[in-house]
Amino acid sequence: MNMATVSMKCPNCGGELIFDPKSQKYKCEYCGSDFALDEISTEEAATQAASDVVQEREDTSDNHTQQRTAGAEDAAVLYTCPSCGAQIVTDQTTAATFCYYCHNPVLLSEQLSGAFHPDQIIPFEIDRKQAEEHFLDFVHKKKFVPNAFFQKNQIEKLTGIYFPYWVCDAEVEGSLTAEGNKVRVWVSGDEEFTETRIYRMEREGHVSLREITKHALKKTDNLLAEGVLPYDFSKAAEFRMGYLSGFYAEKRDIERKELEEEVHREVENCTRDLLEDTIHGYNGVHILSDHIRPIREQWKYTLLPVWTVTYKGMNGKMYYYSMNGQNGKTYGELPVDRKKVFLFGALCGGIALVIMLLLGYFIF
Repeated sequence: MNMATVSMKCPNCGGELIFDPKSQKYKCEYCGSDFALDEISTEEAATQAASDVVQEREDTSDNHTQQRTAGAEDAAVLYTCPSCGAQIVTDQTTAATFCYYCHNPVLLSEQLSGAFHPDQIIPFEIDRKQAEEHFLDFVHKKKFVPNAFFQKNQIEKLTGIYFPYWVCDAEVEGSLTAEGNKVRVWVSGDEEFTETRIYRMEREGHVSLREITKHALKKTDNLLAEGVLPYDFSKAAEFRMGYLSGFYAEKRDIERKELEEEVHREVENCTRDLLEDTIHGYNGVHILSDHIRPIREQWKYTLLPVWTVTYKGMNGKMYYYSMNGQNGKTYGELPVDRKKVFLFGALCGGIALVIMLLLGYFIF
């Protein structure tokens, strides 16, 4: 499947433009120019590119059908690099990438058009240099990480990716009925008395829950994608293709309907907990009944920035490191170098043995 592409060009020198997280502007790495977001528009170009590809497919559909390999349509897409003309194969969820040959950023506009056009995006605020510093600081705090994690080629694997998420705002009305008891114990003479009073309680409330965030990409490790939450959605912007230039991006392959049951369950549980938290001063509380009624839901398809590193350990296990591209929050399960653990244990044991020998020599 041939894919429409968009490339952002510098008006001054024709070089590739990338989005710079530090300045929040588009930057040309060739002549050093920078441009405000409103000065460079890729939306019209993206729409036209997608339209051209659709027309091309209609005109040559029979020829394309003959060229497709059985099963390949579900696994990969083909795009032509707008900078060097090379044809590159990538998977179906890729929306922004780099040309393997000329290394220029390429935006696959059709991947994020129509029903897959994101409602909003939170741009990267942490650039690559800051991300590397965060990564090294995170790794240095771990005593037994393999030396390979400190090597330059490992740091170069640090990748900025926009992952797709569904973000839901919900409003509900909730009510519950409960019984609470208060116990009083006292002693009179030689006898102990216990008094239990039972109270009936009712609670009602209007609850607004904001920014319930669920990742929407099947191939992404769930902990990798959700371990960097939350984000500050007050900084969310209307989606523009230009934000993706210089980064990788994925489009969703998990639809809203697949997540609704999970989100509804979370909303109900959270509402119930909030109502229960208003009950105080009882020795015990028993919930008799509850009723939670949804009023309004708003879902937004959102791209969020994540810096990632993957590492294959000696045991063959894949380890993941991810960092929130907005605030720097990190998540990661790092491998352990058994040799370092053994040497550290041997060193501690040797020191302990020397101390015991010295104590024995002076005491006895």
